[in-house]
Amino acid sequence: MTGLSCLSARLVYLHVVKAAEYSEQSEQTLRKTTLVATRGRILDCNKILIARSNASVSMALDKKLLLEGGVKLAARALANRELRASADWYLKDQKTRSGQIKARAKQIAAEFDEHEIQKRHVDLLADIFAPELGMSAELFQKKLNLNDEKQMHVVIKSDLSKKEADRLMQLAHDCSVTYRHDRSHRYAHSKNGIFVFKDKQKRWYAMPDMASAIIGYVGEHEDDVLGRITGRAGIEKKMNDRLSGADGYVVTKGDKIEEMEAPLHGEDVQLTLDMGIQMIVEEELDKGLNDYAAQKGTIILMNPSNGDILAMASRPTYNLNTRENIRENGYDFATQAIYEPGSTFKIISTAGALDQGLVEPDTKIFCEWGHFRNGGVRVPDHHAFGKLTVEQILAKSSNIGSYKLALELREEAFFDYIKAFGFGSKTNILMAGESAGVVNNTGNPTDFSRISYGYAVSVTPLQVACAYSAIANNGVLMRPRLLKSVMTNDGEIKSLYKKETVRRVIQPETAGKMRQALTTVVDVKGTARRAKVDGFNVAGKTGTAWKIHPEGGYYNGKDEREKRYTVSFAGMMPAENPEFVCVVVIDHPRSMPDPPDGQEKPNFGGGSVAAPIFARVATRVAAQMGLKPTEPTNEKLHASGGSEHPQKPGQYRKIIYTSTPSNR
Repeated sequence: MTGLSCLSARLVYLHVVKAAEYSEQSEQTLRKTTLVATRGRILDCNKILIARSNASVSMALDKKLLLEGGVKLAARALANRELRASADWYLKDQKTRSGQIKARAKQIAAEFDEHEIQKRHVDLLADIFAPELGMSAELFQKKLNLNDEKQMHVVIKSDLSKKEADRLMQLAHDCSVTYRHDRSHRYAHSKNGIFVFKDKQKRWYAMPDMASAIIGYVGEHEDDVLGRITGRAGIEKKMNDRLSGADGYVVTKGDKIEEMEAPLHGEDVQLTLDMGIQMIVEEELDKGLNDYAAQKGTIILMNPSNGDILAMASRPTYNLNTRENIRENGYDFATQAIYEPGSTFKIISTAGALDQGLVEPDTKIFCEWGHFRNGGVRVPDHHAFGKLTVEQILAKSSNIGSYKLALELREEAFFDYIKAFGFGSKTNILMAGESAGVVNNTGNPTDFSRISYGYAVSVTPLQVACAYSAIANNGVLMRPRLLKSVMTNDGEIKSLYKKETVRRVIQPETAGKMRQALTTVVDVKGTARRAKVDGFNVAGKTGTAWKIHPEGGYYNGKDEREKRYTVSFAGMMPAENPEFVCVVVIDHPRSMPDPPDGQEKPNFGGGSVAAPIFARVATRVAAQMGLKPTEPTNEKLHASGGSEHPQKPGQYRKIIYTSTPSNR
């Protein structure tokens, strides 16, 4: 009796006296909890939503606990499942149920070996949770990947809604399956719970297939129990500090708040992109690539007066929400691909010669009869032109004419204009991985001749867009701009990004003459007559160049090689006072749509492939922007036919690339 009395006294002491003491200590304990800041939104120039963060919950499996601490836990879950199938289970009170589960779990542990219990437990988990997760039991078990002994933390689903997560946790509780819910630091080191639910932020993109390379994406660290995300690419990375904000905290003692600092939520980033125009550009790029059986290309649409990028689409691309095939398709053609531009580069010699007063638009140049030799230099042309005016040199895209203008300008001044237009340097757009292109003054006369008509030099599509924007902007080169403003989530502007002038490239009078000359390219006798837009004057230039072969030389149809081209059109509209510049580049078109009855199928070229894509984009963008026609409208929107022949590059000279282009 004495022993029993001592035991009773001890129980009273622990449950009454010490319990009160422990409770008092608990109430005196300070607990600090992090309040995670919500990541800011990304908006377009009209404040249309591009990206935002939603509350989300991930569900993972603690495989180590499942495999190493699991016999007792597994047996309990198996007992629960077995007993719940009995007819009178729900008539019993909770205490009776718990007792029966405990007793049956001991029997199961005695009846079966550890391996069999674990196997049955995994099958049970799959049967219970797979349907709730919208997957098959086989896929659920495959995700667990029990044979991989290195990966102990397995994410089963990363983007559950709070409602879905609550339902799954309740299901786990009802089925005697252990789980833990990591909400803040105080739960980070919990040992209990086969399933781990973690609150996090899920980044959601409203138009996930648009402007992927510009917007970029976010990622999270698996060991961050708070589920914070950080920018990994594009604007998400470049503006991460402004988007992320700063976490707050709350200090509690029992149920009382002792101290609190609210989180400073991330700011909203507003871009120059117009998602209405971006949609047009994306759709027309996809249509163009499909029409001409090409896989790579880009369309850039830019405001020449301030450098705003209104739209920029590249292919291949990837979905921002799924990020599927991002390794293969994450390359941005618009800013990272370098290619020999062909005839779009002829603006350099023409603009330079006009700017120096060496020629006028109506000055006649003898462009020979298809071939020209200047000492050891041989320049081929795609037609015997004879005499052409400076305007006609652009309209007909004469290699010899462009070379002779470069000779008039002389080598040093010619390369000065190349650099002034921005070639050979990064544009410093707010994107990672931009290429500077390749411009080398080797002093070799052959190289000099070839550069004058767009070979032996490599550029990016964005550099071309900026150069043509300088002509559209009365000779002033602007830095391409993606950021418009940064603001709080209630609309207060914190930072406003102004336009940035790079330099004056040519005089305003020269720019006006160039725009007029470039309208002749889109004339009925020019190489880009399929770039016509009803009701507007268009100024622009076609480009068609053989693609470089990795073993040297070109894909020019010789030496058992197929023919491959990079084709382009750089245009502006309206020509008198351009509202936008649009550059279309298509890499390796492989088929041409069937022409209307009675017409021959044109050759691959900037005029036959890129120009009509430009016309469709410009027509839709003019309507989107509400531009009023500057010319009488015509029912026939575009003249038929028209193709620029690819320039023959002459002698090949190896080029050293600073980065790997997609067309090598």
